[in-house]
Amino acid sequence: MASPRVFPLLCAVSLWAALGGTAEAAAPLPALHGDPGQTSVSGLSSGAFMAVQYQVAFSASVKGAGIVAGGPYYCAGVLGYSAAAICMGMVPFMPPNPQVMWSAAQALASAGEIDPLAGLKNQQIYVFSGTKDTVVYQQAVDATVGFFKLAEVPDASIRYVNNVPSGHALITPKFGNACPANAAPYISHCAVQGTGYDQAGALLQQIYGKLLPAAKTLSGNIVAFNQREFASASSGLADDAYLYVPKSCSQAGSSCKVHVALHGCEQSAKVVGNEFYTDTGYNNWADSNQMLVLYPQVNASNLPFNPKGCWDWVGYTGPAYATKAGVQMAAIKAMVDRLTTKP
Repeated sequence: MASPRVFPLLCAVSLWAALGGTAEAAAPLPALHGDPGQTSVSGLSSGAFMAVQYQVAFSASVKGAGIVAGGPYYCAGVLGYSAAAICMGMVPFMPPNPQVMWSAAQALASAGEIDPLAGLKNQQIYVFSGTKDTVVYQQAVDATVGFFKLAEVPDASIRYVNNVPSGHALITPKFGNACPANAAPYISHCAVQGTGYDQAGALLQQIYGKLLPAAKTLSGNIVAFNQREFASASSGLADDAYLYVPKSCSQAGSSCKVHVALHGCEQSAKVVGNEFYTDTGYNNWADSNQMLVLYPQVNASNLPFNPKGCWDWVGYTGPAYATKAGVQMAAIKAMVDRLTTKP
C-alpha cells in the first residue's frame, strides 16, 4: 500500500494520463525510501556533460553513469565558453585534452569542491558516440573515456560503444527518427546486428549488472512535481519535472534504485512533450527492476548561453557550475536525497 505522502501523487496521475501527459505540478517530490547506495545518472548531449559533472562531483554516492554524446568533465571551465566547440569535438584535429581536465578535477577535489576522485574507480560507466553525430563529435567523447582512464577506472568497468551509425540522439529499438538523424526530438531508432538497439537497457545493465527483461506493460505512474523548491527560476530549471514510480516502488518500506535521466538541449517537456520521459525505454526497465527514474527539466531562458534549454556545462549559472555547489548540481542532488529519504 502506498505511503500517505505518496498516495495523493499517485492518484493524481490519472488526471495526468487523461490530459495526454500534461499536468500541473503543485505537489512536492515525494520521499520514497530509495536506496542511496544504488543511485546512478545518464544523459544525452548537454545532459551527458551534466551526467559526467554529477558523477564526478558526487562520486562517493554514484554507482555509475551512462554518457551519450558527452565531453569530458569541466572542459569549458578549463578552456572557457569560447572554446565550447573544442569541447564538442567540432574543431578538426584539436580534441579536448583529458589530462588538462583531470588536473583541474584534482585541484577541485583537493579544495573540497567535489568528492574525492577515488570514488570514480568504483563506478560502472557506459559511453556512446554515434559515427554520424554532427553535434558532439567522436573525438570529444574519446576524451571523456580518456578522462576516466586517467581516473584509473578499470577497463572492464567502462563500456565504450562507438561503432553504431547513429546521429546525435538517444537510441531506442523502434521509436524516433531514422538512425543517422541529427534532428529533434533527438531520439532515434537503430538496429545493431539486425536487432533494435535498446540504449536505456544497455546503459542500465552496464551500471547495475544483468537486469530482469524490460516490462512490456508498465505497472507504475509518472508523477509531475515542482522543481522550484530545489532551485529558483534563475537557475534555468523549469517549474515542473517528472518521476517514474513503478508499482513496486510506491510501497511503504520499498528500497528501490534511483536513476537520474537528463535530457539534452531542446529536449525538455516544453519542447518535445512527454517523449523523453515516456518513449526512451527507461521506464520499462525500471518497472521490472525496482527502479525510480527521475527526469529533471531545464528550459531555454534569458540567461547568457542558454537559448536552447541546455544543462549548464559551460558556466552560465556561475563559476561553480561543475562542483557540488553549482545551482543545478545541488538541485539534482537534493532531489536524489529526497527520493532516498524514508517516508
